[in-house]
Amino acid sequence: MTSAAKAKMMQDLRQAGIADGVVLAAMEATPREMFLTGHFKAQAYEDATLPIGHHQTLSAPAVVAKMTEALEITDRMKVLEIGTGSGYQAAVLARLCRRLYSIERHPALLKAAEDRFRQLGLVNITTMASDGSLGWPEQAPFERIMVTAAAADVPEALLGQLAEGGIMIVPVGLDENDQHLLKVCKGKTDIETEDLGPTRFVPLVAGLSSP
Repeated sequence: MTSAAKAKMMQDLRQAGIADGVVLAAMEATPREMFLTGHFKAQAYEDATLPIGHHQTLSAPAVVAKMTEALEITDRMKVLEIGTGSGYQAAVLARLCRRLYSIERHPALLKAAEDRFRQLGLVNITTMASDGSLGWPEQAPFERIMVTAAAADVPEALLGQLAEGGIMIVPVGLDENDQHLLKVCKGKTDIETEDLGPTRFVPLVAGLSSP
């Protein structure tokens, strides 16, 4: 059942316009059911947003693929992810980049994600339980930054940690019915922003969650 469901997911992604073969291969190689618990495992390959606890969600496959493709990653890049969550998006990104740094404000979610990374043999991921809105100054700059929670605006702290020529993908908008996915490209003297369309994410919250 899982292989047939995964095959349908891959077909749906192609029909949705995902054309980057490297991104598609990373999605196909990542066992999505591993990042869910209980009866939600059976829905792993449906194009649906699913709960992972702590009022957080696992984005639908089409959203993960769209954001990953828009990031334009190569295997020589250092990437920052804000919001590890279940670890699924991180597992996809880690197959594409040289090094991934991922921040999660819920320690329990982070521990579960770290266990999954170990099981999958993904050794190029470094994690931290922290306030993602502050980024990871000690490791900056990053060629690519992906934010998996909605900010009120493009976070200045993260923009400051983006390398010149870098790309950040970030959902913006505090009203979940009026959010847009932005592609932010940092030039030498200016910032270019492209609206990739409406989206829906949980809010980016400052501070570290209590255990």
